[in-house]
Amino acid sequence: MSLKIVVLAKQVPDTRCVGKDAMNADGTINRAALPAIFNPEDLNALEQALRLKDTHPGSTVTILTMGPGRAAEIIREGLYRGADNGYLLTDRAFAGADTLATSYALATAIRKIGEYDLIIGGRQAIDGDTAQVGPQVAEKLGLPQVTYVEEIEEVSGKAIRVKRHIDGGVETVEAPLPIVLTVNGSAAPCRPRNAKLVMKYKRALGGQEKAALTKDGAALPYADQYEKHPYLNITEWSVADVNGDTKQCGLSGSPTKVKKIENIIFQAKESKTLTGSDADVENLIVELLANHTIG
Repeated sequence: MSLKIVVLAKQVPDTRCVGKDAMNADGTINRAALPAIFNPEDLNALEQALRLKDTHPGSTVTILTMGPGRAAEIIREGLYRGADNGYLLTDRAFAGADTLATSYALATAIRKIGEYDLIIGGRQAIDGDTAQVGPQVAEKLGLPQVTYVEEIEEVSGKAIRVKRHIDGGVETVEAPLPIVLTVNGSAAPCRPRNAKLVMKYKRALGGQEKAALTKDGAALPYADQYEKHPYLNITEWSVADVNGDTKQCGLSGSPTKVKKIENIIFQAKESKTLTGSDADVENLIVELLANHTIG
């Protein structure tokens, strides 16, 4: 059986590079101050989708993401690995969205996409760490959901069987299709880019990226390629395109408000310098055993 799979992916700031300018005064993330990357657990979700595509001929994988024009890079990264197409939700009205507004926007876009059997996303994004968007999308679409997925074992007929991580072990769950799954970072890592697909999609661009390249009357590089090869045109949708309600999008649709931001710097109150001698190592082990840090 062939499957129609939608992968929810997000371009996130690289939290390894967080500094004093990482947040704006209004409590939103200053994305311009941080490098942007593919959310790690969304890559795990993409791999699960691509494995299903490999084992179910005729299946399609669609990337759905929301963000500014530069977030088209997420769709390209998906195409490089084997996804078939993608949609970028991009509109000033989407800016500043919390999980409620984000899930609303994604759900309206999925309704516009129409046909789907599975919606798969990462457990959570590293910029918010809430793990709320996937379950909220499921609720808004009226779909069953399975979270903390480690592996998709089988899809047959109108049912799916997955392994999910729970406290103290692993649980096997069977559920009907269509369904929303969220995938852990401990699931299989995503495959690398495919060289042939990189060559095929390296010039794929969204509308805002094209506008930036043609600013001040400049000619669009390789303009003829976008007419000959429609797959190089990344589809962008606004709030109006997905029939969304602007009151439920972005900051206006976000009940979550950041009231205060503090920069906390941890300072060592006590430190010891140890050599590599057997005596120092033995004394450290005795101390750690005594205060129950180990043992």
